[in-house]
Amino acid sequence: MPDYLQEHYSHSDEESRLLSRHGQVEYLTTLRYVERYLFPGAKILEIGAGTGRYSHALAKQGYAVDALEPVPYHIEIFQSKITPEEKISIRQGNARDLSAFADDAYDLILLLGPLYHLFTAEDKRQAIREALRVTKPGGLVFAAYCVADASILNYGFKKGNIHRLLEPNDFCGLTMPGYKPWSTPKSVIEIVRKEDIDALMTGFPVERLHYVATDLFTEHLSETVDAMDDATFEVYLNYHFFLCERPDMLGITHHSLDIFRKEGAT
Repeated sequence: MPDYLQEHYSHSDEESRLLSRHGQVEYLTTLRYVERYLFPGAKILEIGAGTGRYSHALAKQGYAVDALEPVPYHIEIFQSKITPEEKISIRQGNARDLSAFADDAYDLILLLGPLYHLFTAEDKRQAIREALRVTKPGGLVFAAYCVADASILNYGFKKGNIHRLLEPNDFCGLTMPGYKPWSTPKSVIEIVRKEDIDALMTGFPVERLHYVATDLFTEHLSETVDAMDDATFEVYLNYHFFLCERPDMLGITHHSLDIFRKEGAT
């Protein structure tokens, strides 16, 4: 496991990120789309499972879930939550090497974190290639990304770092024309635009089913969302679900979800 990833997640409370009210929007949106494609007996593999928020939610519904995670600290938390009724397992490993798993073995693959931390197109393609290898023909992959322009607005302008991004450094920045983002492992997170994802997926034997803005405006409105009462939050969540696939809205999200089906179903 890369040192930068170990260092980041040893000091980052990933569990709480999805438990805050504004963090629940990304989580509930992702789970909503996953649940749309579940069926009795579906086999699930979560790659980069973190502390197990999604894996445990699906195992508690009765699904068989295998998980892979690179960070030992996360694995400890994940294992501490396993209950006797859950058909669930976890092992250490990374998204670019799924040799521990057989070809065409899973109905649904969750790739909800690894692509945040891969900094070359070939590393990303290798992760997607491996995810597809272990997916059954006709099975689905759910791949999450961090999206550039929301991060530029938040980190660059709101937090006052825009000039740093435009000047030479070894961390992350923007190149002109087009404010094209770039980053190194020092920044931990790789950010992309939808056109980068489209280019990345070129040549893979897949059909895209959905491209979803999983938090849309939510991170921009985090304090407002956290302060909502239950009734207002329910309205906000339904409004978000209504908008989250609209093409004219997709670029404002901090996180997106690319959902695609492996070709070859009989």
